[in-house]
Amino acid sequence: MNKHTRKIAAAIVATTALGASAIAHAEPLTNRDKAVAVISSIETGDPLAVSYINPEHYVQHNLAVADGLAGFAAVLQQLPKGSAKAQVKRTIQDGEYVALHTEYNFFGEQAGFDIFRFEEGLIVEHWDNLQPVAAPNPSGRTQFDGATEVTDLEKTAANKSLVSEFVQTILIQGKMAEIGRFIGDKEHDYIQHNVAVADGLQGLGVALKALAEAGMPMVYQQNHLVIGEGNFVLSVSEGQFMQQHVAFYDLFRLEQGKIVEHWDTIETILPKSESKNDNGKFGFKR
Repeated sequence: MNKHTRKIAAAIVATTALGASAIAHAEPLTNRDKAVAVISSIETGDPLAVSYINPEHYVQHNLAVADGLAGFAAVLQQLPKGSAKAQVKRTIQDGEYVALHTEYNFFGEQAGFDIFRFEEGLIVEHWDNLQPVAAPNPSGRTQFDGATEVTDLEKTAANKSLVSEFVQTILIQGKMAEIGRFIGDKEHDYIQHNVAVADGLQGLGVALKALAEAGMPMVYQQNHLVIGEGNFVLSVSEGQFMQQHVAFYDLFRLEQGKIVEHWDTIETILPKSESKNDNGKFGFKR
């Protein structure tokens, strides 16, 4: 066990004994701050971060991790010494939910989205979606670069509504003739960070056509959650990709009523026979 892991494991024990609520409320932090601290502690080993998790009620939706704080600690103990990296790139705070977009080295280099649900200032539930880091896409963009600043807070509700409609109309129902309602038709109108897709509607069309011709279409079947803050909106969906049952996490940036930038991760969903908890990949409270 490396020194960071020992610190966090010890803090879990101490937090349970002392009472997480008193520790958490001693710091005037937002839920966003607490979520970032928890993820960053994977790299830094900050023992205080675990105090932002409810030690009595922590529901885990990463199917490869056991429920509760004990499951979290067990994963940290398995990390090779000095291997951990967790650099948060983007954040969204929407009511009881906080979502993070993070560059990881966590059993290998990965792009990840984490979603935390809070109750009374403590984390009580966690979801994530991870994908290996790849080379820059056909437009030379990575899974992490691009805009980061949250703006247009007054447009949060409208932007969430537009993304919800985009997911249902375009991604689930496949009404591609209506895509102009959501994305501009020039190449620079749509900045793409998907590892295999170039900028613009043309780049998206080329990629989708290639998948269909290979007999492996990307199929969105159900949307489970849309959360947002200002110009950033995150959608969580379920479907099929490469003939596998997957979770789609899609992060969109919007400007003036249009989607202008996109990041994503696609993760295969473990079958129940291999899952370490029974909470399911989704199960969000609306």
